[in-house]
Amino acid sequence: MHSFHFCTKAQLSRRTMLRGLGVALALPLLDAMRPAFAKEPAGSKTPQRFVAMCTTLGIHQPFLIPAATGSNYDMTPYLSLLKDQRDKMTVFSGISHQDQNGGNGHTTENTWLTAATHPGLIGFRNTISLDQVMAAKLGPTTRVPYLALSTGGDSMSWTSSGVQIPGDNSPTKLFARLFIQGTPAEIATQRRGMERGHSVLDTINAQAKRLNGNLGARDQEKLDQYLTSVRELESDLTQSAGWLDRPKPTVIATPAKDITDRNTVGPRIRQMCEIIKLALQTDSTRVITYRINGLSTVPAIEGVTLNWHELSHHGQDPNKIAELRLIEEVEFTELAIFLASLRAIKEDNSTLLDNTSIIYGSNLGNASNHDWKNLPLVLAGGGFKHGSHLAFDAKNNLPLSNLFVQLLQKMGVEIDAFGTSTSTS
Repeated sequence: MHSFHFCTKAQLSRRTMLRGLGVALALPLLDAMRPAFAKEPAGSKTPQRFVAMCTTLGIHQPFLIPAATGSNYDMTPYLSLLKDQRDKMTVFSGISHQDQNGGNGHTTENTWLTAATHPGLIGFRNTISLDQVMAAKLGPTTRVPYLALSTGGDSMSWTSSGVQIPGDNSPTKLFARLFIQGTPAEIATQRRGMERGHSVLDTINAQAKRLNGNLGARDQEKLDQYLTSVRELESDLTQSAGWLDRPKPTVIATPAKDITDRNTVGPRIRQMCEIIKLALQTDSTRVITYRINGLSTVPAIEGVTLNWHELSHHGQDPNKIAELRLIEEVEFTELAIFLASLRAIKEDNSTLLDNTSIIYGSNLGNASNHDWKNLPLVLAGGGFKHGSHLAFDAKNNLPLSNLFVQLLQKMGVEIDAFGTSTSTS
């Protein structure tokens, strides 16, 4: 039923700020501004990690998904690139998030890790992504609670308030953040910033609560979401402060200069994956998401002549599919290198790959027509029983959230439901 909203309060200026100690934070856009018209998870001694990688322009499934199910499947063109990790990975088909019809096909990028329904429609509000649930559980266990990475600007990660977390896309800056120890003066500056941040947040919270009494019901809800984000920031500041005086890990590596040419696909992915490996190996963080954005330009890959987005809408044109395969083979080659590098790192009686659950897939089942069903997905590592193709009903897909529940439990989160899950088995 359509509902009407009536303005009953005095209009606020769009420039209304919450102020504290000389710092001002702009409020979210409210209706009243419009014109009147560290705790360790239980379980294994060796820490568990989680990595999610999403290719936003899909994966051509005939080159990925085997025809046979179970453990005796034949290797497809893309899986053949991962053949050395066959015993450490599971291929899924017949899974998806439920009710993903929304603003357009690409809005499902926003819900791949949240499972929120009908993305992009009027009134849509996203929910927390599973990586952020994990990060909240782990708290200050690691120096960095999580990494939200991207080849572009946005990440796959969303807060409990439904706010998208900006994506880090500079391997050089990430290397410095994780491994280069600041000078005493730089550390003191960081500490003063955190201390001032607390004071500012305290003042802003008090001002916002007073403002809340003058707002309508819908504005109060928006302001509550904003305050929740402020409280989350306050919590992050508290956790971060304890790490300032602890030396950062020493790694035998030097930061490479960022590859700024966005059309250089493979090397850019490899550069970021190297940082991901180092972050996991040094236990600097245990939760990482990586959004691999497609391009509306021509990638610098031999044999590719058309822009990537156009190729994803191939319409079964064999020439376009052949070029698309060249791009996606580069992506799977980089995944193979990444998985092999984790497997080569020994941890107790296992490997870093055994202790890291890695999901690799896409928010689109058939990018050519923006279909969000039958999502392609590979799960690697994490100590799961692997080596099979698990195929579910192609017409009535199994909720991807069922797998998410198991991944959350693997990370020590006591939970039996997430998103649109129906079962944990």
